[in-house]
Amino acid sequence: MEEFRGAVWKSLQRADRRVVSEPVSRLEYTDQMKIIDRLREDGIHISFEVFPPKTDEGYEKVIATTDEIAKLNPAFISVTYGAGGGTSKNTARIASHIQKDLNVLSLAHLTCASSTKDEVRQVIENLKELGIENILALRGDILPGVRFPDESRFRYAFELVEEIHRHGDFCIGAACYPEGHVENEHRADDIRYLKQKVDSGVDFLTTQMFFDNDIHYNFLYRIREAGITVPVLPGIMPITSASQMKRSQELSGTVFPRRFLSILDRFGSSPAAMRQAGIVYATDQIIDLLANGVRNIHIYSMNKPDVAAAIMSSLSEIIKA
Repeated sequence: MEEFRGAVWKSLQRADRRVVSEPVSRLEYTDQMKIIDRLREDGIHISFEVFPPKTDEGYEKVIATTDEIAKLNPAFISVTYGAGGGTSKNTARIASHIQKDLNVLSLAHLTCASSTKDEVRQVIENLKELGIENILALRGDILPGVRFPDESRFRYAFELVEEIHRHGDFCIGAACYPEGHVENEHRADDIRYLKQKVDSGVDFLTTQMFFDNDIHYNFLYRIREAGITVPVLPGIMPITSASQMKRSQELSGTVFPRRFLSILDRFGSSPAAMRQAGIVYATDQIIDLLANGVRNIHIYSMNKPDVAAAIMSSLSEIIKA
C-alpha cells in the first residue's frame, strides 16, 4: 500500500503542483483569477459547496448560510444548479454574491439534461455578464416527464463543455466517479468517457462523495494511467444523520465501509452523537488525504455552516503544516 500511495503522490505532484513566487490576495484572485490557477498555487486549498433554495422564499436563508461559510476562507465556493430552470436563476445570483460581495471565488454549476440548448446558452451568457468565469459542467439528472435524449438538449457533459468554450474564456470543471457512474456497467467505459470529457476542455475534476479513501487513491492511479492529468478534487461529505446516509446512497450508489456502518449502528439513533461522529469521520478522511499528498479538497457542506466550521477548526494547524 505504501508503494502504491507513493506512485499516486508522484502523479499528483506532476499534475497538480506549480509553485508561485508570490501569494495572491483574495481581492486579486476573485477579480481576475480562474479556479485552475488557484488550485495550482502552492499550499492546501479547501473549498465548499452550497445549494440554492428550492423556492425563492428560502433565498435569504441560503445567503446567510453562504456568508457564514465564506468566513472560513475557502479557496472557492461552488453553487449547485436548480433543475428545470425554476430556481436555477438563484445559482447565478448566489455565485455573483459570493464573488462580488464576499470577495471569494465562485463556481457556478450548470446542467444540460434539464434545460434546452437555448436555455443553457442563455445561462452561460448571464454568467458571463455577471463576471463569473468558473463553471462546473454537468449532464445532471433526467427529470420525470422530460424526453431524453432529445435534439433540443445536450446529451452528454462533454457537449456542454464544448458549448461553454464557444461562449468565452471560462475555467471549466467537471464531475468524476471513483466508484463508477451508476449508468455505466464497466469501469473501463467510465474512464474512457471521462477522458473524452476532459479532452473536450475540462480544467479540473471534482469527485462524487466517497467514504473509503483507498477507493480514491485507486481511482487516481487508474485515470493517471489513462492519461488524465488535470487536478482532481476529492469530494467529501460529512454524514451527520442516518437519513442523510440513506439519501446519499440512493442518489449515488456509494459504498459505505464497515467502519462507517459501525458508527451508524452505534450512534445513528442519537442525533447529537451521530453529528459529532460524522464530522470526525469526514475530518479523518481529509487528514488522510492531506497526509498522502492531496492538496485540493472539496467539501459538500449540505448548507450546514456549523459542520463546515467544525471541520475547519480541527484542521487549523494541519493546513499550516
